[in-house]
Amino acid sequence: MKSNFEFLNRYWPVLAQLGANAENYLYSDPNACIYKLGMFAERLVLEILVFEHMDEPKTDNTHANRIRLLKRAGLLPHEIDNTLYVLRKTRNSAVHAGTDSVDEAKTLLSMTYNLAVWFMETYGDWGYLAEDFVMPEEVHQVDLKSVIEDQEKKIAELSKKLAQVTTAVSGTTQKERAKRAETVSSMMQWNEAQTRCLIDEQLRKAGWETDTTNLRYSKGTRPVKGRNIAISEWPTNSAFYKNGYADYAFFIGEKLVALMDAKKASEDVASTIDVQVKDYAKHIKKEHSKYVINSWNNYQVPFLFASNGRAFLEQLRTKSGIWFLDARKTSNQSYPIRNWFSPSDLEEKLSQDIDKANENLANYNDSFMEDPTGLNLRDYQIKAVNKATEAIMNGSRTALLAMATGTGKTRTVLGLIYKMLESKRFKRILFLVDRVSLGEQAMDTFKDVKLKDLMTLDEIYELKAIDDNEINLETKVSVSTVQGLLKRTILSDTPDLMPGAFDLIIVDEAHRGYILDREMTEEEILYDNQDDYMSKYKQVIEYFDAVKIALTATPALHTTEIFGEPIFTYSYREAVIDGWLVDHDPPYIINTDFIENKAKFKKGETLAQYDPNTNELINGSELQDELDFDVSEFNKKIVLPDHTRKVLEEISNHLNPESGEKTLIFAVNDNHADCIVDTLRNIYKPYGISNDAIMKITGKTAGGNKKKILQVIKQFKNNQYPNIAVTVDLLTTGIDVPPICNLVFMRKINSRILFEQMLGRATRLCPEIGKTHFNIFDAVRVYEDLDSTSGMKSVSVSKTMSELLEDLFRNSEENKQQIKDRILARLQRKNNNLTPEQKYEVTERLGDIDLRAYVHKLKSCTEDAFIEGCKKDKDFLLWVDSLKGKKKGYFYSEKEDTLKETTRGYGDTEKPEDYLEAFTKFVNENKDEIEAIRIACTKPSDMTRAQLKELKLALDKENFTETSLNEASSAVTNAHIVADIIAHVRKAVLKTPLFNHDERVVAAFAKLTAAHRFNKMQLDLLEKIKTYMLHESILNTETFEAPVFKMDGGFARFNKKFGGTLVEIIREINTYIYEGAA
Repeated sequence: MKSNFEFLNRYWPVLAQLGANAENYLYSDPNACIYKLGMFAERLVLEILVFEHMDEPKTDNTHANRIRLLKRAGLLPHEIDNTLYVLRKTRNSAVHAGTDSVDEAKTLLSMTYNLAVWFMETYGDWGYLAEDFVMPEEVHQVDLKSVIEDQEKKIAELSKKLAQVTTAVSGTTQKERAKRAETVSSMMQWNEAQTRCLIDEQLRKAGWETDTTNLRYSKGTRPVKGRNIAISEWPTNSAFYKNGYADYAFFIGEKLVALMDAKKASEDVASTIDVQVKDYAKHIKKEHSKYVINSWNNYQVPFLFASNGRAFLEQLRTKSGIWFLDARKTSNQSYPIRNWFSPSDLEEKLSQDIDKANENLANYNDSFMEDPTGLNLRDYQIKAVNKATEAIMNGSRTALLAMATGTGKTRTVLGLIYKMLESKRFKRILFLVDRVSLGEQAMDTFKDVKLKDLMTLDEIYELKAIDDNEINLETKVSVSTVQGLLKRTILSDTPDLMPGAFDLIIVDEAHRGYILDREMTEEEILYDNQDDYMSKYKQVIEYFDAVKIALTATPALHTTEIFGEPIFTYSYREAVIDGWLVDHDPPYIINTDFIENKAKFKKGETLAQYDPNTNELINGSELQDELDFDVSEFNKKIVLPDHTRKVLEEISNHLNPESGEKTLIFAVNDNHADCIVDTLRNIYKPYGISNDAIMKITGKTAGGNKKKILQVIKQFKNNQYPNIAVTVDLLTTGIDVPPICNLVFMRKINSRILFEQMLGRATRLCPEIGKTHFNIFDAVRVYEDLDSTSGMKSVSVSKTMSELLEDLFRNSEENKQQIKDRILARLQRKNNNLTPEQKYEVTERLGDIDLRAYVHKLKSCTEDAFIEGCKKDKDFLLWVDSLKGKKKGYFYSEKEDTLKETTRGYGDTEKPEDYLEAFTKFVNENKDEIEAIRIACTKPSDMTRAQLKELKLALDKENFTETSLNEASSAVTNAHIVADIIAHVRKAVLKTPLFNHDERVVAAFAKLTAAHRFNKMQLDLLEKIKTYMLHESILNTETFEAPVFKMDGGFARFNKKFGGTLVEIIREINTYIYEGAA
């Protein structure tokens, strides 16, 4: 009988021999058979690494770590990973404990055949059609021993060679192979025995004792105190299926806590619970009643499962995953979970009473949120906590809160965490961040803010710091990174965190899972690309069976796909209008000849070129044609030191490195950041400015040492120096440094989300330095790239060669010329980037013509001939496209740039006069439509805070803000104007002159005190009101609900001290503020 593994001889003879060897041992020595299957799996992993040009681990080079490498690269589908794990564990058992189970060896042999077929169909031949597996028959060959010995010799000889194998799919890309791997895996058929074997291992990982073959009811296995056993083939009185045998019954000690039905991988899972497993749970045998904990609506078992061992896929929702139902409540619905619950997870669920917990939450006194000596949350933060509470009580499993950067998301989270723990709605909470620095920042808040009896969260409850590996039942709050959890769950062979480890997860900066337009950090080497990051980010979040509350300033599409649409939104513009964040002045637009007209080099000029392969700057030859560089290519394709110097000289005129105002500069890459730091230090050197005032803070600072980088970030936040920080990406999101007053953009941004996060670095209030606004310096035309309504301008995505060929070969009536042009252009670019060795190999494959000549030949073909030629040469085209050429360098030129006048950006207009004219036109056209405009012009003293906010939001939609109006007015009058929005509206309609708001307020209170005889106590109160009004536009009775007045008793107490005349005094103050303006 021929071996099932014979087909592998085509490319991998050693695997074919190992498979055949295992088959020969099946009956004579099952232990040796299992050991050989483990060797097969180990060799297969090595073959994949070689095929993918991936290095083996430099330290601790074990089979487990090699598998982990492939998992991180996204090359091992769930079922294949599980199979490799099973073969590795059983091989170890075969070595140490030994087994004589032919049945187990048979199951593992058939699973290894599936693994071999997957390998061939992914790495060998995508057109391969596998034959059905045939279980070897027991034969008594006289010469079997010599056959095995011969195989062993061949294996030993072949195992010495581990070299790159060229197969039918060698021309494909890794991304295409990863996709193919998933497709093949999802279509594979796993029988029930194989499925049980996979499930056994999954359950062992989760902490259950299980063995389908040996821990069976029929073999006498019964529940035992102190052991957590999943007993197979447990009998019930159900007449529904297989004589009522449940595939698994889960016992914690002698308590029956769950039943499970195992299906074939191809069968529907979701409906199994509703039909079979529910019936089992209602028909427990009378003799087993001693194991029953309770009865819930005729269900004698609280938890029900169904699984086919397959990883959950949304596309195959009902046919994949582990489906779970808490049968204790009739309204509960079954849903898929990503991993098995551990015994302690189920014990905790048993002790939970969600209805009672929700009742406690509803009745909880949350006055602590408003305590001025404690948390002292703002009104919108309290609304956010209440909205999240409402969602939880309504049974939502996910909720999204959208709150602008700088509005105190971490403090809001603190209020939410404390409320949930104190009300006992949740037992263990995970605060999930995506960077260590954000976790450290959150821990600082948790340790500093007083909550109850002057105690902080970490003094009341046990907290675990960022990625602390010790999480126990007493730990109430854990802070972790996505990366840290990946290593402890998805990427771990033995996860130490089970799905029930947390019952509430709060996700900070939930827009992350967004790594476009960023340099990868050290932490993110786990991710290959944006899709990979998003996939793993989602896997971590979905791994835990918990309620998930996410917070973000900038909801992205993937955010809403995971958490749904926001249930509460508090925007940046609202926060500015409410006075919780500062606005930015119209941006400074830096203009140079290169920015406006490109950096142009004529035919005959020479350009030096940096070669990263040799680390040398090479004098270039004369240009054969003109060469232009757009501003988006500066410091990527060409370095222009004079341009950088002139831009920074202009910006430096607006900065003072010795003031309290900090500056953040966004560079293109690490080299650019170094250049900016060096140039700025030289610019400020004549002024005696210390070099410490200017510093680079990127992932490569301090040699990439994470702790030192965190120290530098804290230094930037808390110390005088550095005053100017240059970053690439590290400080773009989540870092809170209130004194930042200047943002400098020297890199293009392709993402609206990233841009808004960058702006968020400077929006925070900082009264210590008198911060009223922040400045933007735009040296790359960043606003031109970002459309104000769509969020992000579309970016054309270049297709792979495989995708282009697919388009070319597709039967359709459309003209293929554009596809032809793109294929030829792709080949030309590839030719320009090949190493000499690669060019030689290409010429060898093409039969003594080079790639340029081959492209020329293709170009001359008719459309039909071109298509036929590409079909014939498909393998070559895919292969040449997969070649990784030499590292790209960049051009370098000392060519001088010319600085032009710096302008300001006033929305759609360039001149301040045009901006003010547009404002006047809008206000007059809408004075009858917007009630607040009419009130501002007729009786501003009657305007409420709600009406003022409505007015500001209406103007804000048209890009008319207080700061921009003041800046434009100052530019036109050549005088410093700081008026409020009411004054601007009155000027537009009534033509009243503009006066600075603080001057009006001071004058109004001077008139008031001159007109009355106030006592000392009343004068002190008026001084407090005046200080408040210096930053506010209106004064009315509701003003006294503000925290600054509420602490002193609010309106009632103030009114009493003024002898009941406070309403009249308020009216009088408002009249004086706008007196002469009407």
